[in-house]
Amino acid sequence: MRNNPSPRGVTLFKNLQTALSRYGWLVVLALACVPVAGADESLAGLACRSVHLGYDGQAGVAFTSEVIVERSAPGTYFCVCGFNRGYFGIQELSNGKKLVIFSVWEPSEGDDPTKVDESRRTKLLYKDPAVRSGRFGGEGTGGQSFLDYDWKVGQPYRFLVRAKVVGDRTEFAGYFFIPEENAWKHLATFSALGEGQALGGYYGFIEDFLRNKESATQERRAKYGHGWIQSAGGTWSPLLRARFTADSNPAKNINAGQVDGWFFLQTGGKTENTGTPLRGLIQDQADPGPAPVGLPVLPEAVGDQKVTPSGR
Repeated sequence: MRNNPSPRGVTLFKNLQTALSRYGWLVVLALACVPVAGADESLAGLACRSVHLGYDGQAGVAFTSEVIVERSAPGTYFCVCGFNRGYFGIQELSNGKKLVIFSVWEPSEGDDPTKVDESRRTKLLYKDPAVRSGRFGGEGTGGQSFLDYDWKVGQPYRFLVRAKVVGDRTEFAGYFFIPEENAWKHLATFSALGEGQALGGYYGFIEDFLRNKESATQERRAKYGHGWIQSAGGTWSPLLRARFTADSNPAKNINAGQVDGWFFLQTGGKTENTGTPLRGLIQDQADPGPAPVGLPVLPEAVGDQKVTPSGR
């Protein structure tokens, strides 16, 4: 059982994040049109194929998005706010337990967290008392945090990542809106070496990390929407375009598209690709509505904030 996506998924998206942040969206669109060489036949029938949305968005200091899980199964990660240095979403573990996870990578080349020099490690600056935290390895290295939360199928959930460049490091703060409390919870803030960069390389995905063959027969589906990026100048821009990609699993039962103003991803079971073809571009034609308001902000001194929003 994994609390992070597979090494294959991580490698794919670390490459995508680098391309998005360094070279821009048009280059990534060109790369996405090149067929992926060599399907990994070892994954055939073992797991659902990982499916992703790569968003067209400007560099920013804040990234907010929502998810509605429509179908889940044990061993599933629904990433909602993926960015150049980490990811943020919800999981259903192999035993059915559900949680929120926020992780930030450090710029290491290996997979052993004990071998990363202290000066290059991702550092935990803050965590909510209800949150568990630690370091991870085996798929890159970094810091991660978990909030036990029994999220529900059919319920929309909101996520927010804020970033602040401080010298050669960037502070990444993850916030999750808890509907039952009508308030944002500041899960954690991590500081990572960031080369002066804030946020970029935005994405979401669905991954089956159980990989026990039975999991490949179980369908997963989620809608993603109301994505916005805030620039350093304070302007909010909606995420209206996404590229549909997938990992090297040769499975064909995947799908993506746009419905009722939401992007969607679907994989596994009896899924058929009746929507957007793989590597196709999805354009959201719906009115994005007003920019977000009432979102929590990074405090000058890192600490917990509990903010009740006045709107979306």
